[in-house]
Amino acid sequence: MLTAGLMFPALFALIFLGIPIAFSLTIVAVVAGLMAFGDVAFIQLYGSFYSASTNFILSAVPMFILMGAILERSGIAERLYQVMNMWLGRLPGGLALATIAMGAIFAAAAGVVGAVEVMIGMMAIPAMQKARYDNSLIAGTICAGGSLGTMIPPSVIAVMYASLAQLSVGKLLAAMMLPGLLMVALFLGYILINGMVFPVARDPKNVPGIDLPLRAKIRATIATLVPVFLLIFAVLGSIMGGIASPTEAAAVGAAGALVLTIANRRLSMGVMAEALSITVRISAMILLIVAAGTMFMGAFMANGGSKLIREFIETAGFGPTEMMIFFLLIVFLLGFVLDWTANVLIVVPLFTPLIRAAGIDPVWFATLVLVVIQTGYLTPPMAPSIFYLKSIAPPDMTYGQMCRGVLPFILIQGLTLLLIILFPWLATWLPSQIVGI
Repeated sequence: MLTAGLMFPALFALIFLGIPIAFSLTIVAVVAGLMAFGDVAFIQLYGSFYSASTNFILSAVPMFILMGAILERSGIAERLYQVMNMWLGRLPGGLALATIAMGAIFAAAAGVVGAVEVMIGMMAIPAMQKARYDNSLIAGTICAGGSLGTMIPPSVIAVMYASLAQLSVGKLLAAMMLPGLLMVALFLGYILINGMVFPVARDPKNVPGIDLPLRAKIRATIATLVPVFLLIFAVLGSIMGGIASPTEAAAVGAAGALVLTIANRRLSMGVMAEALSITVRISAMILLIVAAGTMFMGAFMANGGSKLIREFIETAGFGPTEMMIFFLLIVFLLGFVLDWTANVLIVVPLFTPLIRAAGIDPVWFATLVLVVIQTGYLTPPMAPSIFYLKSIAPPDMTYGQMCRGVLPFILIQGLTLLLIILFPWLATWLPSQIVGI
């Protein structure tokens, strides 16, 4: 068990030295595997690598990423942002409300966190700065809207979690629906109240389409939202209805995104080459980390890791509630130094057997973990959301402003987590009502 206890400190040491996460996981797994298996270590580790790389559910990941990459270039995002501004632009904090609403809709259509944030950021920053919004509110709104790709189904993270925890993907996506909508409502409520307390002078010229006649607004809304909602329904409905597997539904989503791109006359060889390049790059990164993480956890278990965790929990005298809170705290702390892929790969195989043994609903617990992972996505100093925003932000938007901007949204995510803990039906009711998942 000593080797198992040293594996995580060794992993973090390699990560802090700047070695990529996938290679750090592999190096530690190989060393620990040699300690556990001796000469046959590489055969054992290859078995873990092979099982991860041939997992059928994980084959949905590239298709979801391709769907998001194509939608990012389809022109739908621009139209969607304009439509949201038409309806919300006159409200206090209207542009920020439109940004969150667009983030929620596009998260449901794309399912990829980074793509959603960069896309809405490139459109929202110029518009909000022109309307004289505070940089902190701009940064917080874009980061929070982009992070909704974690909680609004379909979510690549949820597909990966379900695969590792041996849960129904449809059940987990259904469980995320109400908590995701609750989080969006709380985000919108905060922005609305903030807009009332700190009003921004509204200039209709800064909000294109705000003065259009009602009929024109309705026509533009239908033309923009109906195709997007049809795509969302095709993907989620086919999974939750048991009509298609996650991989098949993701393929339907990618094909639908391609059709929308053609309909908007945005399809070209350059667009497809870019979308495919992004898909290959992100998919390779995720799946390599998955394979390395599987090897790492296999070596950890072989060296007595599960026994080490069990003995620690028994020694600490944790009941089911305390154990669950302890696990969520670990997920949150890991979020400071690891990206979501490595975080999920480490905690899910480790915690799921203990959660099941304690009689805790694994789907409810999975929903809580996903909320915590989304919170870690926003939490400085290693917040991926801030790094994404920094890559597209103008020079006058500082790192300090970004950190201050995300704080209220982190607190809202904490409130969402508390509400799901206090009212488990938020995550368990919808899966129980849908047949076929």
